[in-house]
Amino acid sequence: MNSANGRELAGISVPDTPLVKRAFDHARRECEPYLFNHVVRSWLFATRIGQLRNIGYDAEVVAVGTLLHDITLNEHFNGPRRFEVEGADLARVFARQGGVDERRAQLIWDSVALNSTPSIGLYKEAEVALCTAGICLDVVGLQYEIVPAAEVARIVEEFPRLDMKRRMTRCFCRIAESRPETTYDNFVRDFGERYVAGYRAPSSVDLVSNAPFDE
Repeated sequence: MNSANGRELAGISVPDTPLVKRAFDHARRECEPYLFNHVVRSWLFATRIGQLRNIGYDAEVVAVGTLLHDITLNEHFNGPRRFEVEGADLARVFARQGGVDERRAQLIWDSVALNSTPSIGLYKEAEVALCTAGICLDVVGLQYEIVPAAEVARIVEEFPRLDMKRRMTRCFCRIAESRPETTYDNFVRDFGERYVAGYRAPSSVDLVSNAPFDE
């Protein structure tokens, strides 16, 4: 179903503005099929959580933030910074080129940069919190019980997971192996420690102890 301002996707009412259409098409071009399906599911989950909880939010910001949050998560990522920050910069450029003002562009940046840091993202502005919630629901099942099971099933049926757990793990391991310096203070560290031979992250204890001060 389509209208001037919205449409239904997997039974969920979402915005259908030119900016959202461009973000959707850009994500499809930049992401592998399994990852494209993940970002769309994340968008739909974020949207539905906002609707179910009657949260007021900027629907375009949530759409762009979720759809573009993983454009740097691939087996070719080469830093130099953590993949979320590199992706956030690209998403902000995309937003600015689409005429988005600086405040909204910053919300999109935060949504992408914090997408794997729910301990912070869930407590920021409504847009960032919803992006984080939708993404985390799809990746680790956080707040899975919020969205009715039949709605979850329809979303997954229309945008199947396509072996996401294995393929996403492979991306994280490749980043931990090739760019370990981008992983020490984020969740990719866990994949390096579990799966990558020779991976060793510095301890925060050592960083504090070795700070260049007398006390």
